[in-house]
Amino acid sequence: MPLLTLNTNQPLDDKTGLCQKLSRHTAEMLGKPESYVMVIVRDDQSMIFAGTDEPTALLELKSLGLPEDQTTGLSDSLCTLVNGLLNIPTSRIYIEFSSPARHMWGRDKRTF
Repeated sequence: MPLLTLNTNQPLDDKTGLCQKLSRHTAEMLGKPESYVMVIVRDDQSMIFAGTDEPTALLELKSLGLPEDQTTGLSDSLCTLVNGLLNIPTSRIYIEFSSPARHMWGRDKRTF
């Protein structure tokens, strides 16, 4: 049930294509079926980082059982991907990782 949310202050033309790339990458990175992955992209947001409105992004990755000892590698992978796709410097990307309890995440009329 990975959920990847990307917020950026950059206007984006092909949000669907970006969602598809992020979805595939998230599934591969976490070793989960893409059929469980959801991606949300919010572009053209009012965002300031380090006092400027230069290109920036905030990613949120939520997944059941997200291993805390792998967040450094996940950060590297996601920052590199977003930099390559959107040309946002990795130093201007924040990522929030979270792993909810199974009973706190639902789908199809039940919880995990």
